[in-house]
Amino acid sequence: MTSHTSTPLFDEQPYERSFKATIIEKCDNLLGFDRTLFYPVGGGQQGDVGYLTQTNGNRTRIVDTFRDDTNRSLIWHRLGEGHEGLRVGDAIVAELDWSARYLNMKMHTCLHLLCSLIDAPVTGCSIGQGKGRLDFDLPETTLTKEQITESLNALIADRIEVETRLISPNEYDTALALVRNRYALPPRSANAVKMIEVRGIDIQPCGGTHVRNTAEIDRVVCEKIEKKGRQNRRIGLRFVD
Repeated sequence: MTSHTSTPLFDEQPYERSFKATIIEKCDNLLGFDRTLFYPVGGGQQGDVGYLTQTNGNRTRIVDTFRDDTNRSLIWHRLGEGHEGLRVGDAIVAELDWSARYLNMKMHTCLHLLCSLIDAPVTGCSIGQGKGRLDFDLPETTLTKEQITESLNALIADRIEVETRLISPNEYDTALALVRNRYALPPRSANAVKMIEVRGIDIQPCGGTHVRNTAEIDRVVCEKIEKKGRQNRRIGLRFVD
């Protein structure tokens, strides 16, 4: 097992779009960098995609990003065609597909708003392509699609600040008590636990990327409330535009 570590720049710099890095691991079409802005798939959010540029100007598509199965501190970037000339130690510049990332940031934050409306544990999550859904451990709900749509858009229009902060691992147990997703533990490293707070609305540990203010979120509609088993309700959202 490799002991290499990828510094996750996306935790503190979610709005940055490009960065310089050094290749520290290579396995066929997979590259590990010493630092990265690319968010690895997890917590229901898709892995980032984008482009890598070598010092000679060659440009290669990054088609997926994920954490190593055993060394969770190492983040892999899956490349499309044109990766053959890359070597460990090479310097590169990488750039996010910002339109895809920003949509995910907006929807991930919107799902935090949805959490504030439903008083039940989260049992599943999916985010991508301007859509998102949460599954709740909920036998019944009295809320309608129209009520959820109205409430979410009111919160978005309130221009509420969203704060991302990293707390000490010593506060891990405190963070654990706030977990809404019963199948996902808070993101934890040797240095910090990542917390997301929508001021006065929702606070919980979350490893994803988020916007700074609800005003950035597009108008949203609740398109479905589905019964997925006796104790499970799935609520699906999508952006109007």
